[in-house]
Amino acid sequence: MTGADFWQHWYFHVPNFVLAAVAYTLLGRFALSFFLPPDSTNYIWRWFCRLTDWALRAVAVITPRYVMFLFLPLLAACWLLALRVAFMLVMARAGWLPTLGAPS
Repeated sequence: MTGADFWQHWYFHVPNFVLAAVAYTLLGRFALSFFLPPDSTNYIWRWFCRLTDWALRAVAVITPRYVMFLFLPLLAACWLLALRVAFMLVMARAGWLPTLGAPS
């Protein structure tokens, strides 16, 4: 894929990349939560929290209260990965999914 191919289909690649980045950051936050306290001053932990707090708040609204907060990042990552699949299916159904060109 060249840069021109990327920008030709930016409407697919940019949202897909953002959803993937947040989902994998949530997985990283979940893994780090076993090693760092929630109020840690570690700069990586703080950035993971800044990048993912909005997703955790959104998932907390639809998640039953008996689910421990420890597992909320994992659940949010699953929701975002499902959203990526749904986004790809909508794009494919609309005919907007990028395809591989003929090999040269």
